[in-house]
Amino acid sequence: MAETQLSQAAYDRLAAEHEDLTTRGRIEIAKKIETARELGDLSENGDYHAAKEEQGKMEGRIMHLAKLIEDAQIVETTGGGDTVLAGSIVNIAYEGDDDTERYLIGSIEERVGDLDVISPGSPLGEALVGASVGSTVSYDAPGGALKVKIVSIE
Repeated sequence: MAETQLSQAAYDRLAAEHEDLTTRGRIEIAKKIETARELGDLSENGDYHAAKEEQGKMEGRIMHLAKLIEDAQIVETTGGGDTVLAGSIVNIAYEGDDDTERYLIGSIEERVGDLDVISPGSPLGEALVGASVGSTVSYDAPGGALKVKIVSIE
């Protein structure tokens, strides 16, 4: 699996979430399962099945976080520069379109609020990384080549 580029802040947040889920989270779900078992017949016990489903989802998230943390490459993010880097927020306009769109270049784990994310490894992300404000880059999309102009970098 390729390394995931994360800012130090995102890495720390994910590591803290992993620690919380492997300690407090596992203890809480074990208590829920134990309480539900005490209610009797497990085959018709909705609380038990809900708790086991919650446990499965939590364990999946724990494994996902562990892999992200293990494979993470910490990158320096500097906003407002002249060049698009991982961690940059860019405003772009597609050729022939007056509207701009705002994206974060980075991992989905970096997302803040409702800001859409473009992976640096995606065709558009690869075209944007290293480009500067005012430049126009092109990338291959399923419908053909598209051009975007970098309006600003935050």
